[in-house]
Amino acid sequence: MSTATAFMDEAPARAEICRVGRSLFERGYVHATAGNISVRLADGYLITPTDACLGTLAPERLARLDAQGQQTAGDRASKTIALHRQIYDATAAAGQPARCVIHTHSTQLVACSLAADGAAGGQLADDAELLPPITPYFVMKVGRVPHIAYHRPGDPAAAEAVARTIARHAAQGRRLRAVMLARLGPNVWHDTPAEAMAVLEELEETAHLHRLNSHVPPLAEARIDELRQVFGASW
Repeated sequence: MSTATAFMDEAPARAEICRVGRSLFERGYVHATAGNISVRLADGYLITPTDACLGTLAPERLARLDAQGQQTAGDRASKTIALHRQIYDATAAAGQPARCVIHTHSTQLVACSLAADGAAGGQLADDAELLPPITPYFVMKVGRVPHIAYHRPGDPAAAEAVARTIARHAAQGRRLRAVMLARLGPNVWHDTPAEAMAVLEELEETAHLHRLNSHVPPLAEARIDELRQVFGASW
């Protein structure tokens, strides 16, 4: 069953992308020109320009694309629009359409990915997950985070792998809010930039806690089931 939310209007979407980008940059979730933010509009997309610093975005310079992904205005779009579009399409096909996607190279998450990918010899399994369910708020606010095998930045194969992963989890009754691209960074999504940012914040904090307390066992299945029953957690 679809849980579609309304599309944002373009002017407030432009302002919100810039506000969220600045917040992420000022708090160290992104650095230099790493990271990007997009919003799905009723008739197309907005995305941050290629090689733009998220801390100094200008609303009028955001890239505007039509529904087919062809750029119509603004500075040159980030190459990650192909991945973002796959996320929008895959979540819509699952009846859970995303309206905003954020990609970062957040330090704690990338550190966890380096450790896990290194331990796997660079050969992550298709069903690999980045983090265990160590806190209730991670289970409730983020959920499972599939760890996608390494591909070079911008590789179409990465976008295809993410789309397949979203579909696989949807078929198992799970709603994803994030994936982790090995050695690169997370992609998170939600209905608005603010809500997607909140997912990223909870995810990065969980990665930090995991690195500090890697010996702590995950929540027992009975505890996770309680979170499903009481809060509708998707795990």
